[in-house]
Amino acid sequence: MQISLRLPRLPSLLESYTCRVFLIFLIPYALLVYFARLTSWRDPTSLFFRENEAYEPSYSSLRASQGMALIEEANNVTKRPRVKASPNPTMCVGFASVAREGVSYFQSAVGSVLAGLDPVERGDIFLILFIAHTDPTQHPAYSEPWVHELADKVLLYDKNDIDIDHIRSLETAEARTLALEKGLLDYTYLLKACTAIGTPYTVMLEDDIIALDGWYHRTKEAVGAAERQTAEKKASKWLYLRLFYTENFLGWNSEEWPIYLFYSLLSASTVLLTTLIVRRYRPSSRPYLPRETIIVLTLVCTPLLIILFFAAGRVTMLPISEGVHEMPKFGCCSQGFVFPHSRIKDLVSWYESKGIGYVDMLTEDYANQNEEIRWALTPSVLQHVGSKSSKTNSPVPKKGIRTIPETLWNFAFEKNDVNILREEHERHLRWGA
Repeated sequence: MQISLRLPRLPSLLESYTCRVFLIFLIPYALLVYFARLTSWRDPTSLFFRENEAYEPSYSSLRASQGMALIEEANNVTKRPRVKASPNPTMCVGFASVAREGVSYFQSAVGSVLAGLDPVERGDIFLILFIAHTDPTQHPAYSEPWVHELADKVLLYDKNDIDIDHIRSLETAEARTLALEKGLLDYTYLLKACTAIGTPYTVMLEDDIIALDGWYHRTKEAVGAAERQTAEKKASKWLYLRLFYTENFLGWNSEEWPIYLFYSLLSASTVLLTTLIVRRYRPSSRPYLPRETIIVLTLVCTPLLIILFFAAGRVTMLPISEGVHEMPKFGCCSQGFVFPHSRIKDLVSWYESKGIGYVDMLTEDYANQNEEIRWALTPSVLQHVGSKSSKTNSPVPKKGIRTIPETLWNFAFEKNDVNILREEHERHLRWGA
């Protein structure tokens, strides 16, 4: 007795009702894939991410030009009085800068922070520019007029406050390879200087950022929101407000796979149960929902939709809501923090007890150990543009591969529109909203 296993002919397969249902499903599915390609190309967590285009500084280059225009205007020193901090500023804004080989971001960073501020906003800021060299003339910007024209204080090392010989030993090429000690020391020194001003809040910025037009009113509103939300949590304090983060660390996380699996199975089960219930209680639907079709819908179509959901990227499919929100994990890096005045003493003590390390990692260690509240602002008001590190002896990047500093990028920042931001800023200045 012979048993022959005959596969159905292709024409008969195509003529089957279930196959036609699947082919019809593929039409909207193809449109969804096309839509995902159009909308997810800036999402680094997406399969459709287009790296070269997503890293294009569409807005930040324009904003850098605005900042440089202000710097050039300040370099042409006139006798016209320039607005500085009022007697009672709200925020101390601090930059620590060291010279970088062959490139400088300091001018455009400071310029972008100040460009577009009206006199009241500028008066609400006490700006400290820290030239973090034992010999400040080693920094090209120190000899330029704009530094002294724009800053409320140009901070230098005071040999009476610090071991200047030790600092000098940290400025050698060998010591600057990682800059784990010098960078932390500079950050702490600047924090102390801002604390001495006595402002309610301190904004710590790295010297390779670009701030968007209107960053200050957004930050000030965000600080107010952080205070309110902290009170709503029945908490008495918060550690920082993050002004920059990169979406590179906000993807689908392997430690959350049980959650993803649960919802995937729930989706497939929902499709299966729904079709079975309809088939059972509406007999007229049975010709349209044969068992083969239910199997295809549950085990083929639904998984394809789930795959597309994950392929589109987490930032696209589960975006962070605009405004102030907690970010206890995956926040990177230290390009821009706002610290309440009352918390700086604790942080300074922590940094000094460690003596060496990266600021962002040490800050997160402190926050984790003390269960601190950490806020972040979305969308980010800062962009990191420093493709060349301030450390020396950095590895030479391989062709076509981005360096670590280059990947510290907020992709949504580049979607900003110059005109829309200007109108928002003007509206805020006029109406306070």
